[in-house]
Parts: sequence; structure tokens; C-alpha cells
Amino acid sequence: MGRSNTSGRRRPGAARSSSPRPAGNTAAPGGAASLDEATRSRAWQDLELRPLVDAAQARPLFDFAAVPWPEASGLAFGWGAFAAASGAPLAVVLVERAGRAVLLHGPVVTLEGHEHDPLQTAAQLLTVVIDHAAALGADTAFARPQGLDRVWIRFGFIPVPETALPAAFAGRPGAGLYGWRGGSALWTLRDTGDAAA
Repeated sequence: MGRSNTSGRRRPGAARSSSPRPAGNTAAPGGAASLDEATRSRAWQDLELRPLVDAAQARPLFDFAAVPWPEASGLAFGWGAFAAASGAPLAVVLVERAGRAVLLHGPVVTLEGHEHDPLQTAAQLLTVVIDHAAALGADTAFARPQGLDRVWIRFGFIPVPETALPAAFAGRPGAGLYGWRGGSALWTLRDTGDAAA
């Protein structure tokens, strides 16, 4: 079950939306949940959001969507959205970590096998991924647009230049880059999050 923010305040840079707000706390790391809380499975509608046991579970979705597969040795964790009756995830996000920064691969959402809005499903996964990353001490996240601009902007991600990437993430395939900075959402390109957590 997800946590909710009862204060009614928006994160800096977060767009107002008439659609339901995803459950979870994305203001990190000061208000981050413990790692136990952040990695606990969560229910959303009739889906279960849970950490992936094996990153290979995500491979069929990445292959189908023609999204570049990240180097498996660099993956820190991944999350998936699962239907109760299915063993395969309907949506996934994989995450690499370098110090206080993470690089998100996905969300990748299938349009078959469920009746959920793909953007809402992606937003739900992004919520749990940011909570998990924050619990690990990450305060900066990067992602490729992948046509999900509305989702990135909703969570306070902004377009940033490739030079903002930590050295560990530089030179990856993809066009365009979004960045998210926890807390005040103030951005400086002098600190790319390379420092150890």
C-alpha cells in the first residue's frame, strides 16, 4: 500500500494535473522512506508493483519496444507492474546507479493484457522507482524522453544537456535527456551527483 502526502503541497516544478496523483513520496532524500518501506510491494488498482527478482524479466518488453537494453552488470535494481494472474510484468523500469545519481531505463509499458492507461501505469512505476532510489541515497535522476515528456514533467524532471550526466552514464545511446534533482529542485551543472552516497 502506498503512502500519501497529506500536506497538499506540490513539489517544486511539478505540474498540476486533474488525473489521480501517484501514491508515494518523491521529495528525496531528506524525506525518503527507509529502504524496507521503499522496496515493499504496492498495490495500484488491480496491479502489483514490486521489485524485479531478475532484470531479465524486463527483457521481452525492452525488445518489443526496441528500447536499448542496459548493461546488466551496471543495474542497481528494477521494478515491474504485474497483473495478479500473470507471471510476466506489464510494465518495467530498470535503474543504474553512480554515487548519488541514477539513470532510469524505461518505463516500458505493454498495451496488451490490461486496460490501464499506459501513462498512469508509467507514473505509478516512476513513483516507486524514485522512492527506492531516494532510500539508497540518490538525489539526482536522469532519463531519456522516450515520448513520455508528460510523465517526466509531471514529476519535476527538466530537459538537461548531455554534459549533466555523470561520467559513468556518459556515451549511452538515445536522444534527449531529462534530469530530476530531489529536494529544492535547484539545478547546477557543476554537481552531477558523481560523489559517493
